[in-house]
Amino acid sequence: MSEVLPETVSKHRAEAPKTLNFAIITCSTSRYKEYVETGKLNDPSGDLIVRVLKESGHRVTMRKIVNDDREDIQRAVMRALKSRKVDVIITSGGTGISPRDVTIEAIQPLLEKELPGFGEIFRAISYREIGSAAVLTRSIAGIARGKAIFCLPGSPHSALLALKEIILPEAAHIIKHARE
Repeated sequence: MSEVLPETVSKHRAEAPKTLNFAIITCSTSRYKEYVETGKLNDPSGDLIVRVLKESGHRVTMRKIVNDDREDIQRAVMRALKSRKVDVIITSGGTGISPRDVTIEAIQPLLEKELPGFGEIFRAISYREIGSAAVLTRSIAGIARGKAIFCLPGSPHSALLALKEIILPEAAHIIKHARE
């Protein structure tokens, strides 16, 4: 995306940290059960997120897979929020519209400030890619304890889209302001 940025945005991005520490939390009952039963992590979206972050010069300091359960999700996110080794938390999965999809409902009460533009932009970008099915896309982002939290759908394509188009360009900028 070619863009001409206002001077203040360019200045803020230049002052933002260059390397961030990420926590990746996958929210999936089926993948969690498989992990518990086999000891093997089968998490294509989580693997993709980790790879893209590392290729972009960032670190993954925490990775977890949890059940699609509000308390399990909140417990994992709170652990990341309390860690001094985490700047940004990305959850993957559990954002759909079925009754068992509770990631958004688990995370929203933990946010001190929401970033509604994240969901709006993510759906607009998704609309370009998948058409009107983007209306089913639920995602949320916000700030808590000076850390950014992004909740992404569980599909690898969605994760990659959000990372490349929004999270990687803006995460450090968000952290800079969250910690002022």
